Amino acid sequence: MIYQYITALVEYGLKTGMVSEQDKVYTINRLLDLLGLEEFEEADPHVLYRMPLEEILKGMLDYAYEHGILKENSIVYRDLFDTGIMGLLVPRPSEVISRFKALYSESPKKATDFYYKFSQDTDYIRRYRIATDIKWVTETEYGDIDITINLSKPEKDPAAIAAARRMKQSGYPKCLLCKENEGYTGRVNHPARQNHRVMPIRINNQDWGFQYSPYVYYNEHCIVFNYEHTPMKIDRAAFCKLFDFVKLFPHYFVGSNADLPIVGGSILTHDHFQGGNYEFAMAKAPVEKSFAINGFEKVRAGIVKWPMSVIRLKSETTQPLIELGDFILNRWRNYTDEEAFIHAYSDSDGNLLPAKQVSGSTPDGKKGYEPHNTITPIARKAGGFYELDLVLRNNVVTKEHPFGVYHPHAELHHIKKENIGLIEVMGLAVLPSRLKEEMEILKSYILSGKDINSNEIIAKHKSWVDEFLPKYQNLNENTIDNIIKKEIGMVFSTVLEHAGVYKRNKKGQEAFIRFIKYVNKSVNDGFKNFDNCNQTVDLI
Repeated sequence: MIYQYITALVEYGLKTGMVSEQDKVYTINRLLDLLGLEEFEEADPHVLYRMPLEEILKGMLDYAYEHGILKENSIVYRDLFDTGIMGLLVPRPSEVISRFKALYSESPKKATDFYYKFSQDTDYIRRYRIATDIKWVTETEYGDIDITINLSKPEKDPAAIAAARRMKQSGYPKCLLCKENEGYTGRVNHPARQNHRVMPIRINNQDWGFQYSPYVYYNEHCIVFNYEHTPMKIDRAAFCKLFDFVKLFPHYFVGSNADLPIVGGSILTHDHFQGGNYEFAMAKAPVEKSFAINGFEKVRAGIVKWPMSVIRLKSETTQPLIELGDFILNRWRNYTDEEAFIHAYSDSDGNLLPAKQVSGSTPDGKKGYEPHNTITPIARKAGGFYELDLVLRNNVVTKEHPFGVYHPHAELHHIKKENIGLIEVMGLAVLPSRLKEEMEILKSYILSGKDINSNEIIAKHKSWVDEFLPKYQNLNENTIDNIIKKEIGMVFSTVLEHAGVYKRNKKGQEAFIRFIKYVNKSVNDGFKNFDNCNQTVDLI
């Protein structure tokens, strides 16, 4: 049977274009060597033509384990081994790059279409796992928000975790984003990447890499990373890089996580962006208050109707957006509004500094001063205009909110406790896999009327259920799924409101306007009809 799997895999390589007819025998022999085989009997490829890749790899992995080639039969070790199998089919980086460049000369979209399909065909993006993710859309006052429960990222089993602890710590590659991952064999505490290929690009006169995320939370979810292992930093240069990327791939948006803990992403040690061919709810959200900034009259600016605090800038060219974005960023870095509980800095003892100590200065250059204000930026091209969304972030913590004042508060942690990064900011919830089991148990308890508190797995959801359940009269097996999904979506909408530095009430929006006026305080006529401008502004 192993010969049938080898035949099927090579046929898969031929069909997807990863293996040429001239390389067929060579590829077979490499697979035989990996599996400890000394001979080969080719099976009828027509019989195996429709065998899915997942089934082919499973058969080869089972054979490898049964014959002592694969030492452990856990998901971590199987992933390491089957990535090595696929690596024998994948062309060298130079060949893939040449193909990408040739297609790019025809159109950027042709190049990305090829590269995205290639990244799936190589099993770097595991289609069959992505298909297991649970996804739905929840209608909110801010638009249709995407909700996902992530099931495609495998969890390490206890044996793999123990093995990783015993391993000698390696600094190669330094992190999951480093260019040295391309073709890397992997280990129990670092994924294999023999089937991974990176497209080199140059943005803001620096060498960067362009690749796709193996977990694709949305269509063509890509990662753009610095070839140097250097920390995240939001500054003028970051805006330049974002728009350079958009000019290279005008059908993609691109954005960056913030560069501070709590409000930033999971990897702050390596400068990178995320993008893709997808329109998030935030991009569709209208501007509800427009304003002008002195010296940037050709830039359309406004506050976006969104649960987080977003300034949208729009221009026919990118340079004004870069300059104004940098101007607003620098003003926000040093902005303190004690009435709105916006504090730019704290001292070495964790005491929040009052406005009089930071006004017009940059105390983070002084030893022991901790910055709290930063921005999550997103760039895109919309029609004949470029857009830059600036999401104001602050990572202040208090005794009441030790995980962050502008972070999901404790009453929402039963659904979402993790940081709110770029993807969530734009309106796509990435919820933990535990929710799949918890929601199934919860449904049975609700329908049967059993006490939720009696089950320690779902007891944390009791207050939430008690709050939303009275709203629904027609509660049965046919309606319970949609009800729970809708309420999870509404919780995530509240999560975003918690993460917003300026709340969606009168006091919060007045404070937001105070910041805009602070940015533009030298010009009194820069806010023509500002207070009365409540209509939606068409940005396209």
